[in-house]
Amino acid sequence: MSSSVLFDAPGPRGRALTRTFNVIALILFLAFIAYVLVIMHRQGQLEAEKWAALFTARAWEYYFIPGLISTLKAALLSVITSLIFGMAFGYMRLSTSAPVLWFATVVVEFFRAVPVLIMMIFFWLFLGKLALFSPQQLPFIAVVIGLTLYNGSVIAELLRSGVKQLPKGQGEAGLAIGLTPGKVLRSILMPQAMVTMLPSLVSQFVVILKDTALGYIISYPELLASARRFGSGEGNILQTLVLVAVMFIVINFALTMLATWLSGFLSSRSSTGVKKADGIPGEIDNPNPATIAMFKLPKN
Repeated sequence: MSSSVLFDAPGPRGRALTRTFNVIALILFLAFIAYVLVIMHRQGQLEAEKWAALFTARAWEYYFIPGLISTLKAALLSVITSLIFGMAFGYMRLSTSAPVLWFATVVVEFFRAVPVLIMMIFFWLFLGKLALFSPQQLPFIAVVIGLTLYNGSVIAELLRSGVKQLPKGQGEAGLAIGLTPGKVLRSILMPQAMVTMLPSLVSQFVVILKDTALGYIISYPELLASARRFGSGEGNILQTLVLVAVMFIVINFALTMLATWLSGFLSSRSSTGVKKADGIPGEIDNPNPATIAMFKLPKN
């Protein structure tokens, strides 16, 4: 019987109980959905007029599409800046210099502890006092800065932990061939850590996309804020929020699928040209006769 680190694999009785609980949970979930639909029907929330308003040209031209563009614009720029911030401070957190390590640790731990919304509000007010940007640009800039500082700190910690989890032989081999510790980190360890942490990195990108919705607090016209304005005017706020939730789910699912493909592609590229020997270790497929002759022992 196979086992994992935490628990033994379930036997026939355990698997039967698991299936039974899954079926019960599914039935309860479907019953809850049916109950919600009945309540919505009684309150008139399933009327066709409330849902038809979501699919008019006016709704998409003036509300949903502009809001979606604003959300994707803030999310895309925040992803890029978070990666730059995360890689820079992740590299600093792996430094052998004590002052650099101390500075990077303080910065990363501080911004990881501060809620994103507080940072957005702070930079919105702070930059407004400085009058460096126009009032129309302030919400966008504050959203990007807040998302960058928080998610960049998380990415830095992911990168540090990813490097630490690599086998020690990776770094020792680089040092053995004469590379400096910095060169080993940049050329050998960090590229492998980036591939290893790709699933966690994509999860953080999803967090960035969802956290753009916090921008409505500082009047940033992202998707959720635009949908709330439309729903308030049409009297179908519930239906509008359901549509926005579906849009977020589709975008996040597409992002996850892209990351899955990218992970498989990088894994296949890293293993290109590597073949498994069917026989003893070191066996060569289709050996050259001249090569074999070089290693033959002379006959007595």
